[in-house]
Amino acid sequence: MSIFNTNEPSKLFCLEGVQDIDDTTNSSIVPSLEYLAMQQNITSIYKTCDSIEGLEESLSALLYEDRNFRDYEILYLVFEGRGNVITIGGYDYSLEEIAEFFEGKLRDKIVHFANTKILDLTEEEAQYFLDVSGARAVSGYRNSAPVLSTILDNQFFGLCQEFEDVIEITEELYRQNYALAKTLGFTLYY
Repeated sequence: MSIFNTNEPSKLFCLEGVQDIDDTTNSSIVPSLEYLAMQQNITSIYKTCDSIEGLEESLSALLYEDRNFRDYEILYLVFEGRGNVITIGGYDYSLEEIAEFFEGKLRDKIVHFANTKILDLTEEEAQYFLDVSGARAVSGYRNSAPVLSTILDNQFFGLCQEFEDVIEITEELYRQNYALAKTLGFTLYY
């Protein structure tokens, strides 16, 4: 059984932190999102932000204005950062601050970070994020790598269509692509 509603295309919301929102240079994430739509029937909304205000504005629009928000199963966040912080516009923001912004509104959703942010949380930090945000799980990568994690991200999103249990998704991801998952240090807190 899938975590996605299999009666309609699966939905993913992607928010990418950029240096300048007015810079129209194409993102390396967009082709990956197009691949998901064409090959795995996962539709996505893609937005960028270059400040905490832009992040809050994008998330507020998603939470309060998008009538289909409940249909988004995964929030795919592409930000720089390490450990318990993301970096936006040269400033660090803790995952606790992000969790408090969502405050219970991420019920049944997976928050997934690309490997541009090293996700290495203590058990307490992960549990706080999950409890306060209401998210079902938070996932990402513990290890830095010179390549973007989109290949493994796409595989993870595809497995979310096949399986409901997050442990089963993680086990299958490691079974299918052990070397890359191990190298990047894929991790999932639930």
